[in-house]
Amino acid sequence: MQTTIRTSVAFEGVGLHSGEPARAVIRPAAAGQGIAFRRTDLPGQADIPALWSEVDQSPLCTRLGRGDVAITTVEHIMAALVGCGIHNALIEVDGPEIPILDGSSAAFVRGILAQGIRHLDVPVRALRVLDTVEVHRGGAWARLRPHGGLMIEFDIEFEDAAIGTQSKTLNMANGSFVRELSTSRTFCRKADVDTMRANGLALGGTLENAVVVDGENVLSPGGLRHEDEAVRHKMLDAVGDLGLAGMPILGHYHGFRAGHALTNDLLHELFAHPACFEVVECDPDMAARLPGAGVHWCEIPDVA
Repeated sequence: MQTTIRTSVAFEGVGLHSGEPARAVIRPAAAGQGIAFRRTDLPGQADIPALWSEVDQSPLCTRLGRGDVAITTVEHIMAALVGCGIHNALIEVDGPEIPILDGSSAAFVRGILAQGIRHLDVPVRALRVLDTVEVHRGGAWARLRPHGGLMIEFDIEFEDAAIGTQSKTLNMANGSFVRELSTSRTFCRKADVDTMRANGLALGGTLENAVVVDGENVLSPGGLRHEDEAVRHKMLDAVGDLGLAGMPILGHYHGFRAGHALTNDLLHELFAHPACFEVVECDPDMAARLPGAGVHWCEIPDVA
């Protein structure tokens, strides 16, 4: 069955890029509506559907919409919705950014599961990958190939010894996102932070909402939540960005040094080749393999 959140839940913080106060509210939605965003500070504006075709590609985050009617940094809240198995929701935002909170999806997951999940009497439709699609940018690439559930595989390579080379593969069934990925924070190099700040970017970024590294040193208080927190966060981002397919994906995603734009390229490539996928109505066995199926509160790690 399709799902929505049982009652509304609000999140308040600052926007990563502006540093200004930001507030987002996840509200229940009817079966078949899907996930959409609404700018409450822009009266009369149409909702922005959470779809791959609405992405205005940017290097640092996932941005939906165009011009002034846009929502920035949607990937962490999208990952939480996918990871908790929410198929229908309206996210109201009082400005151009989703609050960054602690730089992970943990607070969003806690809020969703605290309010509860309501099952709707309509079957879930999923996108099943039938043949491999792949995209490249420079030395980075991303690939989707057939699989019975959602498998996420990622490889990263960074010069800083605090990150280095990391690889991880996880099946997203049975609450895996909540347990393994939801608490992993965004990360960056100190040199990149200095450059972004000099150019008026990431003004809301702090050592409290990102893992900042400098060579072999982790500058954020408390250090890492996981030894491989960096690759886990890249997987978290991929879950959120793949959620813009508009329905759960049954396939194996593999990213090598990939980012938001490349994952969006991959969805463009997939939908450009209809023979490479089919939309299926999930039977109970198939639905049980989707992200979030059967997840419950006690699976949220204490670290968050």
